[in-house]
Amino acid sequence: MKFTADYLHRQLTALPADACCWVAYSGGVDSHALLHALAALRPGLPWRIAAVHVNHGLQAGAVAWDEHCRAVCAGLDIHYVSLRVDARAAAGESREAAARAARYAVLEGWLPQGHYLLTAQHQDDQAETLLLQLLRGSGVKGLAAMPRLAPFGGGFLLRPLLGSGHGALLDYARVNRLSWVDDPSNQDISLDRNFLRHQVLPALRQRWPALSATLSRSARHCAEAALVLEDLAKQELTAFADESQETLPVSGLLRLPPERQRNVLRHWLMRKGGTSPSEAVLARIAHDILGSRADAEACVRWGARELRRYRDRLYLLPQVPAPDPHRSLAWRLEASLELPQAGGVLSANRRTGGGVRAAALEGAEVRVSWRVGGERCRPAGRRHRHALKKLFQEVGIPPWERGRIPLVYIGAELAAVADLWVCEPFVAGPGEPGFTIRWDRG
Repeated sequence: MKFTADYLHRQLTALPADACCWVAYSGGVDSHALLHALAALRPGLPWRIAAVHVNHGLQAGAVAWDEHCRAVCAGLDIHYVSLRVDARAAAGESREAAARAARYAVLEGWLPQGHYLLTAQHQDDQAETLLLQLLRGSGVKGLAAMPRLAPFGGGFLLRPLLGSGHGALLDYARVNRLSWVDDPSNQDISLDRNFLRHQVLPALRQRWPALSATLSRSARHCAEAALVLEDLAKQELTAFADESQETLPVSGLLRLPPERQRNVLRHWLMRKGGTSPSEAVLARIAHDILGSRADAEACVRWGARELRRYRDRLYLLPQVPAPDPHRSLAWRLEASLELPQAGGVLSANRRTGGGVRAAALEGAEVRVSWRVGGERCRPAGRRHRHALKKLFQEVGIPPWERGRIPLVYIGAELAAVADLWVCEPFVAGPGEPGFTIRWDRG
């Protein structure tokens, strides 16, 4: 399909009249064609138009590219912003992936509230993305490739050129005598996308000339299928999870066939953690957690997250090391005590009747530490002392949380378990001055 300014205008008709459109302008031919066509339409557009450039600092010509982009925008009388980002890849990380992640991260954090970021990704890019995802073994959500419109930072990401091919954009640039920058890294076939672009896709197009349009159509079908699966997951979660959906009931999952279990887990884990688990992770969850006894304290870890089971519930948590149980800290109850290793702050407020007896604190050392095992407490109103393990079980505190709950000692005696219990004989009686302990978790 031929690319023209009128074609672009038709792709943008759904934008609100007060929209502010930022073109993600790299200086390459595709983004230059998009910017130039928008500038040509500007006299009849209700939207504000500007350009933003990301300087990755990876190429020797990065500064010259930035200056080129600034000069082009000045010639078109378009407001220009340049952002600098460190896009160097970490050890073992793909250069291409690192640059893309850094670019999107800086743009997402910068995009003003309610504004639109327009990128020049086109039909051929969509075909490349679909093939890359297919070669990585992605599911339908990954094979949906790039959506035309998606939430992005405080605004939206819009790809208006997904119906146009690179050839049509190149023709437009040549007809309008545009000047653009050619990034030499685009020729590096050691990068997966470039290998597909230069080695694989040309051969496929010789046999199937409409390849890009066909693959883009497949991506749209996958996007529709992904929406249906997401809607199904939401319905099933609503049927057996509580309203907050902070935890997931194992019994509800086990009523579903395996493929729908995986669908619900993917949806819930992505909503909670932002990334889709791999097939291997889902298999470990099914075997190690869903297939375990309720009291087995099963755990599956991946990335910076871990999934744990307690009784009938699944909990998605960050991987954080537990506090050292052999370490203790002095505490003056008049001041708050930050416990970053336990993820919270201890504080105490004066009161009359209840809490820790103020008299018990006189001349005594107060220290805070964590559970080692074997601790016992007689909470106010009970006749006997109980092991902390039993008390924690009574109130349903998961095992992994128990080692993070601060224990308050007066001298050598356990006086309080965070804000859960005050132990006899440290409980302030009626009319007796005391301190109410508060444990604020981060």
